[in-house]
Amino acid sequence: MNGELPKAYEHKKTEDKIYQLWLRAGFFNPDKLPGTRKKSYAIVIPPPNVTGELHMGHALNATCQDILIRKKRMEGFRTLWLPGTDHAGIATQVKVEKELRKQEGISRHDLGREKFIEKIWEWKNKYGDIILDQLKRLGASCDWSRTRFTLDEEYVKAVENAFLHYYEKGWIYRGERVVNWCPRCRTSLSDLELEYKEEKGKLWYIKYPIKKISSLKSQILNYITVATTRPETMLGDMAVAVSPKDKRYKNFVGGTVILPIQNREIPIIEDSAVDVKFGTGAVKVTPAHDLTDWEIGQRHKLESLKVIDEGGKMTKESKICEGSNPLQCREIVIEELEKKNLIEKTEDFIHSVPYCYRCHSLIEPIPSKQWFLKMDKLAKMALKAVKSGKVKFIPKNFEKVYFDWLKNIKDWCISRQIWWGHKIPIEGENDVLDTWFSSALWPFATLGWPEKKEDLKNFYPTDVLSTARDIINLWVARMIFSGMEFMGKTPFHSVFIHPTVLTKEGERMSKSLGTGIDPLNLCEKYGADATRFGIAWQLMGGQDIKFTEDNIVMGRKFCNKIWNASRYVLMQIPKSEQQITSKLQIPKSEFTEADKKIVKALDKTIKSVNKSLQDFQFGQAAHNLYDFFWHDFCDIYIEKSKEQNDEKTKKILLFVLSNSLKILHPFIPFITEEIYQTLPIKDKKQCLMVESWPQ
Repeated sequence: MNGELPKAYEHKKTEDKIYQLWLRAGFFNPDKLPGTRKKSYAIVIPPPNVTGELHMGHALNATCQDILIRKKRMEGFRTLWLPGTDHAGIATQVKVEKELRKQEGISRHDLGREKFIEKIWEWKNKYGDIILDQLKRLGASCDWSRTRFTLDEEYVKAVENAFLHYYEKGWIYRGERVVNWCPRCRTSLSDLELEYKEEKGKLWYIKYPIKKISSLKSQILNYITVATTRPETMLGDMAVAVSPKDKRYKNFVGGTVILPIQNREIPIIEDSAVDVKFGTGAVKVTPAHDLTDWEIGQRHKLESLKVIDEGGKMTKESKICEGSNPLQCREIVIEELEKKNLIEKTEDFIHSVPYCYRCHSLIEPIPSKQWFLKMDKLAKMALKAVKSGKVKFIPKNFEKVYFDWLKNIKDWCISRQIWWGHKIPIEGENDVLDTWFSSALWPFATLGWPEKKEDLKNFYPTDVLSTARDIINLWVARMIFSGMEFMGKTPFHSVFIHPTVLTKEGERMSKSLGTGIDPLNLCEKYGADATRFGIAWQLMGGQDIKFTEDNIVMGRKFCNKIWNASRYVLMQIPKSEQQITSKLQIPKSEFTEADKKIVKALDKTIKSVNKSLQDFQFGQAAHNLYDFFWHDFCDIYIEKSKEQNDEKTKKILLFVLSNSLKILHPFIPFITEEIYQTLPIKDKKQCLMVESWPQ
């Protein structure tokens, strides 16, 4: 569609029209790309939750991935950017339950499991693809015909296959252990699913009376004082522990103390887990309500007494506190201890308190029978994959986060006591699998595994994973060992950890706190191209971006500059010369100094953009493109061209413009495609998105 460009670029009229052009062409699908493409290039999208709506983090990550995909598509690769969504177990269940309570005044328990799951499917079918439609608004060139969902029929088969594989190897077992328990969601959570808040609390120093030790000629101490932030759990204490390095308590190890209020005898033991510097150096051991205490209990064969139940209430074993919640129990316990003069002192104490990442309820460590996946061999695989260089982290410093977690890993609690998710494939079992168990299979299950499908052969391993730093351990590590275990290869070659988008004041963006910025509002106001370019502009290597709308305004001004420069160039080509080639077929001997400079600057920019994108330096590439087009091309060459309006100059103008559109396209695809469609060149492709990347 050759022709003149309108005076002004109107993104609201153009973007949907161009996106429909791309969809009709079918070039998002690697099977429909023109020409012979021997090499493949694939990225699987980190699947957003079906509960989610596009936020700045999604927009940033989608922009990075689309830049990479569009460039590789133009370089002649058979490109696949595979989209999909995650069922997001707890998050979705909590969301639908809230809706149910709000609209019908009932809970999931009133409905029952089967009917409640039907309600979730109804909700998912209505709202679950909203975020994918929002990605289209941003210009994402995903192959939508391959869209996957972590609970679709084929994916369920893949998850069951993976579970049974581990089970038959003896790597999955059922056991009791203290787990992080959410009393509101009534399920276990992994350490990585907790949100910690720094809170001001108290440290209570409580005196435990020592039973007379007959072997001691003179017993100076009548009490051992322990320090605790949770006096309510002392009702379940099974020992007092001291460090083997602490000489102060050496003579008391092997003796007993009388547990206040409960009036039980409990032993004094020594264990290397005790920190001599904490409190008095003596700690209470409550195996049922602290993971470290549980491990101490296992080493010393201590019994476990559960005084807090799954609903967050004190049990009958707590005696005086039965039926109360832990904070109420704390007040009762403190009052009793004060009556007996057993509180030595209290101190102000700042500590990290864990909360459920979904419903924000206080977490209670409690003993529970759960399903676990043994991690020793899998962790070694994951460590080896990165140490050997098969997987590279960008920036490299994030390897430390990865290594530290894997070196100190515990067996993975893979069961959850919720209704929405992959049901554990064992007869009579009602628990579902941790959402991250199914997400760990994403790079190959989405390509057809366990069946040996063509997509699996053509696109696995994928090339790049672009993701956030907060899920390196939750997701990245688990995908790596899953890929090694089931495919014998790492699932990707590179892991790009993109920056976190903060407010301009440096605060976390949050919709609930009112600090979030909706990228769709930016797209509506300034256009998707301006939004994408403004985001990319800020990716200059730091791990936090203090977002400011000024950069999106700059992006819009740049888009207008591209439009106006393109209008000028097209206006220089008379109607009689409409079908000329975009290739530069002019002897260099005819070049003026200005001609030489602009061609050299273009060549330098192409090389710098190639290098920057190879190194995931999106911001540097954006800055180089801006400097070249605005300064070298517009400010200098176009102005010079007005002095000699000959045929050679017109050809150079068109050559530089057409190549500029190509290298700008991955960043600002809509406006570049719109301009390209009007270019008066005879060797034009159906779409700019499948043009050849300039050499």
